[in-house]
Amino acid sequence: MRALLITLFVIAATALLAFAGLLVLLWANQEKLLFFPDPLPADFQLATEPDVHEISVDVPGAKLSVLHLQLPNPKGVVFFLHGNAGNLAGWFTNTQLYRDANYDLVMPDYRGYGKSTGRIQGEQQLFDDVAAVWQQVAPRYAGKKVVVYGRSLGTGLAAHLSSELGAQGRPADLTVLVTPYSSIRELASEIYPFVPSSLLRYALETAQRAGGIRGAVVLYHGDRDELIPLRHSKRLAGALPNATLVTIRGAGHNDLHMFPAYRDHFIAALRQL
Repeated sequence: MRALLITLFVIAATALLAFAGLLVLLWANQEKLLFFPDPLPADFQLATEPDVHEISVDVPGAKLSVLHLQLPNPKGVVFFLHGNAGNLAGWFTNTQLYRDANYDLVMPDYRGYGKSTGRIQGEQQLFDDVAAVWQQVAPRYAGKKVVVYGRSLGTGLAAHLSSELGAQGRPADLTVLVTPYSSIRELASEIYPFVPSSLLRYALETAQRAGGIRGAVVLYHGDRDELIPLRHSKRLAGALPNATLVTIRGAGHNDLHMFPAYRDHFIAALRQL
C-alpha cells in the first residue's frame, strides 16, 4: 500500500511540475503565441504608388516603418492598426477605397514587422509606439476628420488610442473596430481555459478602453468568424451606447474586407462624417 501511495505521489508531483513548466513557457513565450511578424529587408520598396510615401518613426530602441497615402486635399485621415501577422506589404492594400472617399491612410508596422526594427516586449510599449506614430502625423490633420481604425489585434490598440485622444480633448470623429475582441484575456480564457488569466501579459482590455471613446464607434464582425466569435462584438456593442454593430453575413475572420456589405457601409460611414 505504501509503495502505491509513493508511486501516486511521484506521478502527481511529476504532472504538477510538468504543468508548472508549461506555464513558465507560456509566460516567457507569449510574444511567439500572439505575434507573427514577417520581416522585410531594409531596402525593400514598400511604396509603389506615387501618392504613397514611406516614413519612419523613432521610438525607444527601434524605428517603425509607416506607409502614408497622401491626397492633395483630403477630408481627413484613417489611422489603421493592422492584425497580428504579416507586414505592410500585405496590409496596405485597396488604397483606391480611401482615394474614392477622399481620405489619407496612415498605417504603421509594429516592432519586428516588415522593415520596423526592434521587438515587441510589452503591452504598454505597443500603446506608446502607436501614440508616437499618431503624434508624428497628427499636425497634418488639424481641423480635418480623424478615423481610428483597428483590425483584429489592432482593435485593442485602436480602442486605447481613441480613448486617449478623447481624454486629451481631441477625440476621433469615428472609431472603427473590425473583428474585435472584448479583451485578449477573455479570448485566451475561451481558447485555453486551463491557463490562469493572471499569466497573460497582453490583456488588451478593449471593452474597458472603449468605454472612454468619444464619438461614434462602428463594429464590423463576420457571423462565421472562426477565430474571434461574434459574441465579442456583441459584448462591446452592449457596453457602448454610441456603437453600431454591423454583422457581415457569411464572412470569416480573414475575408471580411472582401464583402461588398462591409465596403459599402464603411465608405458610406466615411462620407457621412
